[in-house]
Amino acid sequence: MLVLGIETSCDETAVAVVQDGVTIRSNVIGSQIEQHRPYGGVVPEIAARAHLELLVPVLDRALAGAGVGYPDLDGVAVTVGPGLVGALLVGVAAAKSLALACDVPLIGVNHLEGHVCATQLASGSLPVPMAALIVSGGHTSLVLLRADGRLQTLGATIDDAAGEAFDKVARVLGLPYPGGPEIDRLAREGDPAAIAFPRALLHDGSWDFSLSGLKSAVVRELRRRQAAGVATWAPDVAASFQEALVEVQVAKTVDAARATGVDTVTVVGGVAANSRLRAAMAAACEAAGLRLLLPPAALCTDNGAMIAAAGHNRLVAGERTALDVAADPNLGLAPLPLPPLERSRT
Repeated sequence: MLVLGIETSCDETAVAVVQDGVTIRSNVIGSQIEQHRPYGGVVPEIAARAHLELLVPVLDRALAGAGVGYPDLDGVAVTVGPGLVGALLVGVAAAKSLALACDVPLIGVNHLEGHVCATQLASGSLPVPMAALIVSGGHTSLVLLRADGRLQTLGATIDDAAGEAFDKVARVLGLPYPGGPEIDRLAREGDPAAIAFPRALLHDGSWDFSLSGLKSAVVRELRRRQAAGVATWAPDVAASFQEALVEVQVAKTVDAARATGVDTVTVVGGVAANSRLRAAMAAACEAAGLRLLLPPAALCTDNGAMIAAAGHNRLVAGERTALDVAADPNLGLAPLPLPPLERSRT
């Protein structure tokens, strides 16, 4: 079964062809980084216009790379939300047209569900039950993938998402957009214990996150040092900020896994490519006796393959999406069909 996946929820124009929900035949991404870099973040109007320009060339490259044509497709999957509404509309309109022209089912996919399915592409299955930390530019959520295939939100950020915090701190440090990779690189030269930044909600008993205070603490510290005439070693700031963010996310994820009785954890989304988060989560899971599944960095950022994998699951489960489906920038999580299943050892 061949499913075409289209992802345009933010600033990546991505199209992929995935076979049987696990084999990536092609995975093409048209980057918009250069268009947004002068502004230090994603500009919604620019993103939507760039999707219009990039989608057809990216689509052509994805089909050519997979060695297939439109008649070979069994379904078209597309991100219908959440995300930037103008960006979503471009992908949804294209997917509807392709599904109608090819006479194949349309499958609408939640962007967060797609991120979880990146683990399926990397591991060949989605173990259930499983705890998943979803960390990206627009989302920071801790979800439970239950044995019945439902995605249950355990906690989420009450303010900034992790990727947003990385970008904001990178800006105050004078680093280019996107800030996440720049902070990760710079932090390797610094001391993560140099500055005691706050660990918000670390011991509040919830699985929620708060990052706006951490971001503000970095700004205040830089201003304090400037006013006092104290030199600032940027790598120490980057490392200390990153460590504070990672410590809370790792601790809450492991705690949630223990409390819900699962033995498998995954971390997905763009921030899951962060080297410190990956290393800290691996160490914490090993110490707790948990299995950790980490998609490769290329599948952590927004991509069409994860949307195609999620679409495959829903297609096999007999689901179809009506051609009048609307893009929903605030779309919530829904039950997730999970073929093939791998039952947890618990």
